[in-house]
Amino acid sequence: MREPRTLQEAIVHFGDPQRCFEYAVQKRWLGGQVTCPRCGQAKHSFIKTRRIWYCNPCKKQFTVKVGTVMEDSPISLDKWMTAFWAIANCKNGISSHELGRMIGVGQEAAWFMLQRIREAMKGGLMVKMGGSEGGPVEVDETFVGPNPRKMHRALEIEGR
Repeated sequence: MREPRTLQEAIVHFGDPQRCFEYAVQKRWLGGQVTCPRCGQAKHSFIKTRRIWYCNPCKKQFTVKVGTVMEDSPISLDKWMTAFWAIANCKNGISSHELGRMIGVGQEAAWFMLQRIREAMKGGLMVKMGGSEGGPVEVDETFVGPNPRKMHRALEIEGR
């Protein structure tokens, strides 16, 4: 299954609910072995009509959304996958208004999706400048302050 490269391809690719479901399962369980997010067991049965699994050991049902940023969201997988694609491929970022118009949800739902996706994309590899202890940082050729030519004449006379 080839990954979409353009927004149009992403919309067509994730427009089919079955293909979208299969893509989400493939990305969620990389080895192809579906395991229960609660107990970790692989003993389950699949209910095709509702696209859910029933875990035999813990007697709970789960979907592909459980344990992900999509959990407890009524927004369908096709909209989530298109949003993931759009956020990952927009180099200048994307606003909630733009995302909402793009995938056909309200601004509030798009904001909710953006917050969750951004939180998931946040890596734990952020390091403070100056090392992990936050030591001094050396900077060359730095000017701090206003440009004197753009200041008001009264401020120039006072010497600020």
